[in-house]
Amino acid sequence: MKTLSIYEKYSEFTGLRHCDISDNSGEDFYHKILNQEFKAAFEAKEELTVILDKVDGYASSFLDEAFGNLVYDFTLENVKKYIIIISSQEPHWKEMIETKTYIQWESRRKNNQAPKVTEEHGAWYRLIDNVLKQEIWERPAAV
Repeated sequence: MKTLSIYEKYSEFTGLRHCDISDNSGEDFYHKILNQEFKAAFEAKEELTVILDKVDGYASSFLDEAFGNLVYDFTLENVKKYIIIISSQEPHWKEMIETKTYIQWESRRKNNQAPKVTEEHGAWYRLIDNVLKQEIWERPAAV
């Protein structure tokens, strides 16, 4: 089992949803850390435990964007199978992700409503027809 502490691997201070409005955003965390960590767990067929504790608070949009993108790229079925969320300090975050974010983003995935990106990211992984593919799936809208 792999473990990912947002506090240890990313930042004590998390921001909002997108890179264009906040440092340490959910979008940034997803593209820099979570996508790759989940891909590794998925390939190894082992669970990834994500620890939310010790961070100096979260905006719900940070968590929604990070975990929502995960569902969009890997499907709800696979995220439920391979992700364990730990939040001893604020268990309502885990509940929000599992009961709201997952369902909303699975619906977006099924309806091909692509996630918004607000800055250029390197290629990231997405499961397409049960095959992991790495590319730049979306680009920021032209200003």
